[in-house]
Amino acid sequence: MGLRQFVIDAWSWLNYKPVMADAGRPGSRAFPELAKTWMPPHELRRLAAYKVLASYDNNQAGQLAAAGGDAGALERRELGDAANLVDTALGYLLGSEQKVAVEGAENADEETPTPGAAEAAAVQERLRKWADKELLTFRVQQAERAAVLLGDSVMVLAWNPEKQRPTLRVYDPGFFFPQWDDAEDEDFPARVHLAWELPADDDAGLKARVRRVTYELGPISVSGEDDADGDGSMGARTYPWEPGRASNTTCYLTDGEWLLEDLKNGETLDRLPMSKASFRVRRDGTELNRLDLMIDFLPVVHIANTIPDGGEYWGRSVLARVLQALDELAATDSDSSAASATTGTPIIGLAGARLPVDRATGKPQELQVKAGAVWQLGETGRMDALDTSPQLAELRARVDHLLERIAANSRVTAAGLGTLDATEVPSGYALKLALGPLDALIGMMRLAREHKYRLLFKMVQRLYQAGRAEGWTAGETLPARLSWAPHTPTDRGAVLEEVVKAYGAGVLSLETAVAMLLEAGYPGKDASQEVARIRAKAEQEASARMAEAAARRGREDDDKEQDDGPGVAGARE
Repeated sequence: MGLRQFVIDAWSWLNYKPVMADAGRPGSRAFPELAKTWMPPHELRRLAAYKVLASYDNNQAGQLAAAGGDAGALERRELGDAANLVDTALGYLLGSEQKVAVEGAENADEETPTPGAAEAAAVQERLRKWADKELLTFRVQQAERAAVLLGDSVMVLAWNPEKQRPTLRVYDPGFFFPQWDDAEDEDFPARVHLAWELPADDDAGLKARVRRVTYELGPISVSGEDDADGDGSMGARTYPWEPGRASNTTCYLTDGEWLLEDLKNGETLDRLPMSKASFRVRRDGTELNRLDLMIDFLPVVHIANTIPDGGEYWGRSVLARVLQALDELAATDSDSSAASATTGTPIIGLAGARLPVDRATGKPQELQVKAGAVWQLGETGRMDALDTSPQLAELRARVDHLLERIAANSRVTAAGLGTLDATEVPSGYALKLALGPLDALIGMMRLAREHKYRLLFKMVQRLYQAGRAEGWTAGETLPARLSWAPHTPTDRGAVLEEVVKAYGAGVLSLETAVAMLLEAGYPGKDASQEVARIRAKAEQEASARMAEAAARRGREDDDKEQDDGPGVAGARE
């Protein structure tokens, strides 16, 4: 089955798949849930692409191909190569740990700290406490695995008045539907939907329905106590992160459900009839229908695995460029398995053999190839075995060749996947060159996320300010980022030698020297604490030396008085 029309977009690398052949209704046979009337037509290719990638991650690509018309694909062997590639790339991306770092906090413990360093250190400490309470490392791993596998991930923040902190949740990118206006200069959408289908529950008496959570920026509507004029007009508000500047924009939250049987053709996700909606209610009894969140931003962060092309918004999976190679690898593994069966238990041809007879039926019994079997051959008897070991060796060589192509084209490299023979690496410099494509890949992936995590921590600070949490005063939010550990092993000895020489020569500060050692993998959690310990120890040693010198001078004076004798002492008096 070929393409019905030629399409080039963010998912055109999947056009060779029969389920993606129909550009208008992709995956309509394999994924019947995408045929729902509420699904936006322009989002179907993206959602179908997510499902194709998820099938590879779960060793179900053969079942997907069978659903597309390839009946023989059910026999395909899938041994987890796609999942291994995703997990390996994820491991290098995350490194050994991630930390929240606020710009300027590293200078707080210096003898002459820079202006604002103490405030930055305090904000950094509060953000790290929030990260511990919200299991940020766990949430990041959830989000990043989806981003590496599918190309996209979504994180949503919400203020929890009971916990008095922002909560962080990760959503499937297939639930995420941004709504863009016609303005070409917009960096972020003004409205986003999080939507998914809820199945029917006969026991509870619930019908199938679709749930839609909408975050939307709009003008502030003045009503009630805030309406000084009593006319319900538009108002303005001063947010704590922008003191002295009035804003007429706020974010509204709507959380509703619609019965599928009530939806008609044309009533897609962004056109659901509000008259048929059933809105959810918070614990305090507030209906979630255009609830004013008292913030001027959408608390939703979309993470793309790669830097999108100009005019694009979505990222690309780490599997994108090697998906056909993974298909070839699965097919070769299947052929190799079949060949190994005939090699271990070969096909044997007999001539002139006396076959045993089944006494019950009187028919010759079928011979079986097994250890200890004895066959009687006549005078002109002959036995020939079919040797398939050369074919098996060729198939295994092809498997190795495909793995090398996958490692090279995905840029994870054979060294990164651990398939490189250590004897083939003559030196550490050669290994560094071999890891060059992996370094570039991880650098690009981390660059694509840099701004998004800065945005996440800016939102966390502003939600704390909007919630009037203790210790969070009004004022501009400080720039914070997610600091990644090195993704490859570091030569700690070389780093130590470099730091000692540079610090001894006075070209590095103590803070920078300690930070370099911690990044290289030396034990320690916080550079500022290590610097404080080093300085405290240096002061103790200096005090001990001064006390020892004073005591030594006292002993020398006493010895001199004893040597001079009482007469001299009296003369002195």
